[in-house]
Amino acid sequence: MKDDAKHEETITQIKQQIDILLNDNSVPRNVKAALEDAKKALQQEGNDYSVKSSTATYKIDEISNDINLPPYARTVIWNILSLLESVKD
Repeated sequence: MKDDAKHEETITQIKQQIDILLNDNSVPRNVKAALEDAKKALQQEGNDYSVKSSTATYKIDEISNDINLPPYARTVIWNILSLLESVKD
């Protein structure tokens, strides 16, 4: 149970960071679409945390090297990926 609360807190942080990028006009549309998909994966009911984080990681990893991504947004995405890895364990 203790891990569940920790995972929920981490997922909340991830969703907040995704929202920051979604509300940024300098982030390309294709990146926003992948971030939306990742956020939906994290919000799915019924799946355990490793499935949610793996799905979200897959979606975000695809766009982490997008050449049109602003440098600070890339840093935020790497941070999100790092947080997702902590949920998988």
